[in-house]
Amino acid sequence: MSHYVKFTDERAGADIAAFDALAELNACRRKLLEQRLIGVDSNGVGFGNLSVRDGRTTSFYITGSATGALAELTPTDCVRVVAYDFEKNWLRYEGAAIPSSESLTHAAIYESDPTAAAVIHCHDSMLWRTLLDHLPTTSRAAAYGTPEMAYEIMRLLKMSDMRKKRIFVMAGHEGGIVVFGRNLEEAFNALMRERK
Repeated sequence: MSHYVKFTDERAGADIAAFDALAELNACRRKLLEQRLIGVDSNGVGFGNLSVRDGRTTSFYITGSATGALAELTPTDCVRVVAYDFEKNWLRYEGAAIPSSESLTHAAIYESDPTAAAVIHCHDSMLWRTLLDHLPTTSRAAAYGTPEMAYEIMRLLKMSDMRKKRIFVMAGHEGGIVVFGRNLEEAFNALMRERK
């Protein structure tokens, strides 16, 4: 397991089939890679992840951990999260990859906003500094990929205009910005509005 992943997990199945949104996911990743919003840092550590909801369920497909350097993903580079428990800091998934360290962050959005069907977690240090505390912002004490982050997201969705803006800043995760929408295009556009 990656030391960046902070939850415990259980693999329910070794493989996942190609899923309908894989082409859309790869198209969005290409745009994010071009703008260096996802990728690999100077230490060789991958950053950024994307997910898409599986129909109307709370299950979702998410890019695997350490896939930031890949130009194109296949089903073996993704997992399908089929169950999770924030309190236990646990999830169950299908697939060959290791689930993204931000899987619980994505789960919190899908659970709390039934209109959300796509999530992007990216990094942009300059934009992060600009937006910090000006847009919905998580507590600095909430580390990425933890139940505390999941609970912060749920709090912000209830107590701020995050549901309308479709974006939030991760104060305790330098550079970390999350956008979401009814599809990846809407999520990407929410990010681009702030980068103008």
